[in-house]
Amino acid sequence: MADASHGTGGLTFDSKRRAWPNELNIFFALILIIFAFEAAGQLLPYMNGQSFLFDTRDRFDSIFNEARLRIIILQVAIIGIIALGVTQVIISGGIDLSSGPLVGATAMIVMSFAQTELVNGGPNPKAVFGPWAFDLPVIVPLIVGLSFGALIGAINGSLIAYTKIPPFIATLGMFLICRGIAQAWTRGQPVSFPTEAYAVIGKGMMPVYLFFALAILFHFILKYTVYGKHTYAIGSNEDAARMSGINVQRHKVLVYMIASMLAAFAAIVLSSKNLTAQSGMGIFYELYAIAMAVIGGVSLTGGRGSIIGTVLGAMVFGVIQSGFTYIKLDAFYQLMAMGAIIIGAVVLDKVRQERAALRS
Repeated sequence: MADASHGTGGLTFDSKRRAWPNELNIFFALILIIFAFEAAGQLLPYMNGQSFLFDTRDRFDSIFNEARLRIIILQVAIIGIIALGVTQVIISGGIDLSSGPLVGATAMIVMSFAQTELVNGGPNPKAVFGPWAFDLPVIVPLIVGLSFGALIGAINGSLIAYTKIPPFIATLGMFLICRGIAQAWTRGQPVSFPTEAYAVIGKGMMPVYLFFALAILFHFILKYTVYGKHTYAIGSNEDAARMSGINVQRHKVLVYMIASMLAAFAAIVLSSKNLTAQSGMGIFYELYAIAMAVIGGVSLTGGRGSIIGTVLGAMVFGVIQSGFTYIKLDAFYQLMAMGAIIIGAVVLDKVRQERAALRS
């Protein structure tokens, strides 16, 4: 009987080699991690049989520990917004180390345009500008913040695309520039007391809603638009993408602009949530965002990854952080463990690529 499982150019399709989607593997890993922390709560003597995610004391209306679930998704939502941009940069074959300091710089600048005039009936003690900058419409700080992010991204992208500076060096330099801007803006003094309209942006569960809304938006953009196809093509083979007619330089600038605007938006949400901006905001955020993307299956060599994977990677990251706190692991051990997990994810990605190369 003739083999009907043929493909282009006479190549045969072997269904036994068909692999599950990488996102499904990450989801199963997430479930296993949750079960591991549940088991730790039952087996470790000092945990006294506590549950990680389930409500064993009838404190909530459902079977789940709603307080812990809220903490997990809230602590990853803001960095997750940054990770959405970092994902696109890495897929295009680049890297962005400037997103963390950009959060600090943007927060300081934006909060200066979001201040209210009166605090407890008196003048704002943290005022940066004069009366003209008090009680401005909320759209003003939003535009200022996103514009600043776009500027930083345009500089990053232009340096990388037109001067051929390695992305690591270009964004490392911008890392230092943005941290300096954050510290110099008010000589290190915090900026506080925003308007009520600005405070709504990060109130309650709004960071989570914004994170998932942006994730859905960029999932469809990467999967179904020309922008997404060009991003994957450049990351897979930049020379081939250029020969196929893609304006590689312009597209790289666009990718870095989008990533920096998402980092700036994360700064807006963070400063609104905290009702203050400090120059030290965003420390390690760039590394955590990269970690979320890598755990989510985004290849550091470019050309492969997805927004869904990054969202799952963010959830894995949040569960691990919360789980370490749950089992009372000291903070310095948590950092060591997170570093080991990131290295393990990169090693796994390399092994996966080598196996894919052997199959082809």
